[in-house]
Amino acid sequence: MNSKGRSLELFFIDGKPDGMLTAEVFGWTGHVLTSPRIQLKAALNRKEASFTGVYILIGEAQGSGSTIYVGEGEDMKARIRSHDAGKDWWSQAILITTSSNNLNKAHVKYLESRLVETAASIGKVKLDNGNTPLRPSLTEAAQANMEAFLEHVFMVLPAIRVDCFLQDTRPSAAPDAQDSKSGQPPKFEMFLKREGIYATAILQEGEFIVQAGSDARKEWIGDTTDKTSYWKLHGELVDRGILQPNGSNRRFTQNYAFSSTSAAGAVVNGRSTAGPITWKLEGTRKTYKEWEAEQLSE
Repeated sequence: MNSKGRSLELFFIDGKPDGMLTAEVFGWTGHVLTSPRIQLKAALNRKEASFTGVYILIGEAQGSGSTIYVGEGEDMKARIRSHDAGKDWWSQAILITTSSNNLNKAHVKYLESRLVETAASIGKVKLDNGNTPLRPSLTEAAQANMEAFLEHVFMVLPAIRVDCFLQDTRPSAAPDAQDSKSGQPPKFEMFLKREGIYATAILQEGEFIVQAGSDARKEWIGDTTDKTSYWKLHGELVDRGILQPNGSNRRFTQNYAFSSTSAAGAVVNGRSTAGPITWKLEGTRKTYKEWEAEQLSE
């Protein structure tokens, strides 16, 4: 998707931030409805629940952790009702369709296949789907339309706190975000001398990207009741193979994008840390906080 801005409208149906909500993007025909399972009856009574579409069930399966199931149907209400009886692990349902109900069976089977493929390739959650559904045969134009539809879906889902389709590893970074003085991407480093841990990161397009080859503590040693849940992120990166054993520590096998310097610092250090003062501009004693203050004063 290009970098142009988008306007996302979220409507909290019952006025509660953790209740049912709809999400729509200006100029996009798609419609997303998300509902906690405890409000399923009300959600399925809405007209869009009977439309042709693709749906995602999200929850915690015993012994498997975060789990999703992706399905499709010409009447999503009927399909989800069957899952209500047959699957007990899910706690949230997301229904994706169009406001004018103009998706057909081939369209939603294509969307289902692509969603399963994407979730499997990213590997953040376990898929309850037995296998990856085959893509149906679509015309070149129809396939392009569905890929464009998916671009919007992949933008909307993280906005409603569903990040299992969000790719957070990054290729080698191009110098798009640049330091105003050097003309190069600002690069920061973190060095824990006693532990023999050295990590580097660059700031690019609003993401703090720790570079492949950086070190991280082998195990989380901080408080696991921390509300930030950085300890869960450390474990997730270990499970996904992004942090792999390297001597007494671990090493990043890929560039990984964090939403903050504190999140990156916590994973590297194995405990919560004040990222803005822990990361330093490469080759200097200047902290990220000091560097940022300079940027803001210009």
